[in-house]
Amino acid sequence: MRVALMVLVLLTAGCISGSEYQSQGQDFRMPAQNECSGNGTVPLASPMHLDDIGMIIPMGDMIGSHVTPIDHMYFSPAVFHSPPDTYNVYADADGVIAGIGREPLSPENQYDKYRIEIRHTCDFYSIYNLLTSLSENITTVTGTIEPGSYSNKPIHVKKGDLLGKIGGQTLDLSVNYDEVVLSGFIVPEHYAGESWKIHTVDPFDYFEEPARTQLLAKNLRQVEPFGGKIDYDIDGRLVGNWFVEGSGGFPARYVEDSWKNHLSFAYDPIDPTHIVVSIGNYEAPEKNRPTDATQLQYGVRGNAPDPKDVSVTTGLVKYELVGSEYVLGSEEPWDHTSYASDIKAVSGDIVRGVVLVQLTSDRKLKFETFPGASAAQVDGFTGNALTYER
Repeated sequence: MRVALMVLVLLTAGCISGSEYQSQGQDFRMPAQNECSGNGTVPLASPMHLDDIGMIIPMGDMIGSHVTPIDHMYFSPAVFHSPPDTYNVYADADGVIAGIGREPLSPENQYDKYRIEIRHTCDFYSIYNLLTSLSENITTVTGTIEPGSYSNKPIHVKKGDLLGKIGGQTLDLSVNYDEVVLSGFIVPEHYAGESWKIHTVDPFDYFEEPARTQLLAKNLRQVEPFGGKIDYDIDGRLVGNWFVEGSGGFPARYVEDSWKNHLSFAYDPIDPTHIVVSIGNYEAPEKNRPTDATQLQYGVRGNAPDPKDVSVTTGLVKYELVGSEYVLGSEEPWDHTSYASDIKAVSGDIVRGVVLVQLTSDRKLKFETFPGASAAQVDGFTGNALTYER
C-alpha cells in the first residue's frame, strides 16, 4: 500500500519556513512601521482564477519533515505537471506586501519558489508560497531577490492585482488573524519561530461569495472545518503536538533540522476519522522498502486507540505502525490528482514498526520507536526512550 500521507510530497518538496529566512538576522514577515493600516478582518477573493484550480487540499497534512500539521492549504493547478509560470496568482484583498522571500537554490528545487506576505490590516494577513515568478510591478520595486534572500520593501496592492505565477507545483495559502489564538496549541511559546502559526484561521470563513461556494466545490475535505485543522492539543491527552524536552519546539532562532524533535498524534486532513502518527526521529530498518527510509508518517493498525482518549490513567500504549492509502467510496484507489468528494483513508495490514507511549503527566510523554518490530516483539521501554513535552 502507498502511504496516504505521502500523497503531497511532490507538491510541497523544498518548502522553506519563514523562520529560516528569519535566521539570517532580520524578520521579513513584519511590515515597515505605519505601512499597514487598521485592524480586523476583510473579505477575501480567490487567489487564482477558478478554472485554473484543479482541487484544494486542506490544512493539516503531515509530510516528511513537516512533522506537525501544516498551517496552509494547497491550491493544486488544473494541470499539475505544467511548466512554471503557467497560472496567474492574485492578491486576495487590498493590503501591503510586508515581505517577499526567495528559497535557496538546492537540488530539490526544480523551480524558483517565492513566499509573499500581504498585510490586509495590521493584524489580518495572507501568506502565499511557491510562486515560480513575481509580477513586473513587484520586481520593479524589489529588484532581483537573490536565492535564499528576501525583500521587506513595502508594496501596496489592490484586490485582484497580479502577484506572480505558478506552475508545476501548488500555490500554498495561509490566512492569519492575530486576534485569534488557537486553543489547540497548549504552549504558544513553542511556536515562536513560526509565530503566525498560532493565529492561523480557516480561509473559507473569510472568502466572499460567490468565491467561497465555488472554491468549496473544489475542496477535498467534506466536513467542518472545511479548510482543515492544525491544532489538536488537549491538555492531559496524547492527541496533538509534542517536542523533545528542552528542544524549544519551533525555536525563535532557526535551528537546523529542529523538526527531528517534533512528534504529532493527529488525524488525516481529508478523512479526519483516520489516525496519523508523525515522528521526526523515526528511522526505518534497511530491510524495509526503500521508501520507508524516509517515511515519517504512518497510520495505526486497527485505527485505535484514539489518541484523544489516551491519558495518564491509560498507562502504557503500543501502536503498531502501518501504511495507509486513499480510496474512493467505490473502494477504488484515488489517483491523487483528480478532484473527488468521497475520499477516505484506510490502513494497511503490514506492520512497519511499533511505538510505545505513556503519559507520565498531563504535559510529559515517554516515547520510543521500534522500527521493523511487531507489538508481540516489544515488552517495554528501553534506555533509548525519550521524554517529550507540550
